[in-house]
Parts: sequence; structure tokens; C-alpha cells
Amino acid sequence: MSQRKYVRGGRRQLARYWARARRRQSQGTLDTAFVLSPCPGDDPVPELPEITAYIRALEQRVLGQVLEKVRIRTPSLLKTFDPRVSDLEGRRVKAVRRVGKRIVFELEEGFFAVVHLMISGRLRWADPGVIIPKKRGHAAFDFSNGSLLLTEASTHKRASLHAVRGEAALAALDPGGVEPLEADYPEFREALLRENRTLKRALTDPRILSGIGNAHSDEILLDARLSPVRRTRQLDEDELRRLHSAMMAHGKFGQPCPKCDAPIQRIVYGARETNYCPNCQTGGKLLKDRALSKLLREDWPASLEELEEGIAARRPV
Repeated sequence: MSQRKYVRGGRRQLARYWARARRRQSQGTLDTAFVLSPCPGDDPVPELPEITAYIRALEQRVLGQVLEKVRIRTPSLLKTFDPRVSDLEGRRVKAVRRVGKRIVFELEEGFFAVVHLMISGRLRWADPGVIIPKKRGHAAFDFSNGSLLLTEASTHKRASLHAVRGEAALAALDPGGVEPLEADYPEFREALLRENRTLKRALTDPRILSGIGNAHSDEILLDARLSPVRRTRQLDEDELRRLHSAMMAHGKFGQPCPKCDAPIQRIVYGARETNYCPNCQTGGKLLKDRALSKLLREDWPASLEELEEGIAARRPV
């Protein structure tokens, strides 16, 4: 297929998507996937803000409802055997809350259904008794007013479901990181300096901070004007306080930094990526991307100026 045909096809698909979204919204059946996804294929990785949005949407649909049936299509999704999944059925949902990046359905008599979406897991509200999709569907939680579908787009199935009973069993699933929006500075400082990690890894480690993932760690570091590869114990008090206060920030690869207008850069390590601003975070130095720096070798630009000069040199006159 030519690139032109591909673009036209993508535009038609996007137009159909928004028409369907507007129709469902007018009917009052707009599901959680549509609420959280501004565009298909561009879903945010579920992190603290997205999990909070999920919980708010779920409370409107399942709070006070009886969980009639749990249908599991992917056996590897379930990580526990006692209590049985059938023990969750027939119980009313008392609350929907969060433990780290897990969504917790609190049921009657101390039972809990704990869902971890990982990177590409998604929840979608559908009609009662909906068929679980063959390719991406994991499970369905059936209520009288609808069914909650759990799907996962990735070929690596990492989403999980735990059925537990009692607050102690639920607490065992909590990695123990402090809540970033609730911790005061001394608590945050103590947790961050417990190990000498790179800032990127420290922010995304659930044993240190709860609910922060890949995308939001980039935003926090950008707002704090700190390099993602700096070590936690290299920070002075001013930098630590700046990091503590940096709860919201913005910046995507190739877009201008909101602080200095320099283009946001990216490095990739395995399945993870890190976005950063060379001017604000690394003193103008470009961090080496493992794959590209090996490919380009001596042609790898050392600074943002060298990168811009190389781009200008390749432009047609």
C-alpha cells in the first residue's frame, strides 16, 4: 500500500472513530476507553492520573452494583487461586480505590478484585454479557447494568488479576512506595535517597514512589530541570526540593520545551524511553541513545547545536 493510500485510510478510520464517539456520547453510552483515549492508538500508559480517571469513571458505573459473574478468557491473567474467582461473584461493590498502579474493587465480606493494567491493558464499559474479544480480550466483569471488559493490546500479556480476602492480603500487593501527591518533603527525601539510583529509575520504582510511570517521570524531571541519568545522592537540597514540587510538567519528543523552546530529545533503553530537554536538564549535552549512538558512532552529535547543524546540512537548498 502506498503512503498516500495509507494516510487516506488513516483519516477515514479517525473520522469513523470520532463519529462513533459522538454518537455514543449523545446516547449516554460513552465508555471508559473513549473517555480516557483522545485518539485511537495514542492511549496514555496507565499511571497515577490515568488510574485516578479510571476509578472515577468506574465509581459511576459499578459502585453499589452486584458483581454477577467474572469471565476469564486468558488463564494466565489470574495470579491467585485462594480465594477462588467464583467467591467474588454475588457480592456488592463497596468501593473502588487504588493501590500503587493497581485498581482495587472492594467487595462485601472483605473480598477484593485487584487489576493491574501494566503498560497496554485497558478497561472498557460495554453492554451486559458482551462477548470477550478473541485477540485482545482477557476477561469480563458482569454487572446488571453492563460488563467491564479487560483487554490488552500488547503481544506480551502482562496485565494481572488478583482475588484476595482481607486488608492484610491486599496490603501484601502494595510495593510500599510513598504517595507522591501526599508525601511531605522529609518523607519524600528519605524515600528517594534510600538507594543511589538514577532519577529516572528512582521515580518509576514502585518501592520508592507509588503510581509514577515512564511518561510522568519524564514530565516531572523536565519541570524540575534535572537530568534523568543523575544519581539521587548527587542532588543538593535545592534540587531535591525542586524535584519534590515538580508534580506536573510537559514535553514530548520533537516538540518545543515549554521552558526554553528547545526541541525535546529522546533516548531508548529496551522497551522504555526517556524524553528530556538538553538545555534545561543536561547542560546542552545530548544523551547517547544505545541503538542510534552505536549506529552513528563518531557522527553522533555531542550537543543540541551539532544536531541542529546536521539537520540544516541535510536540508535541500
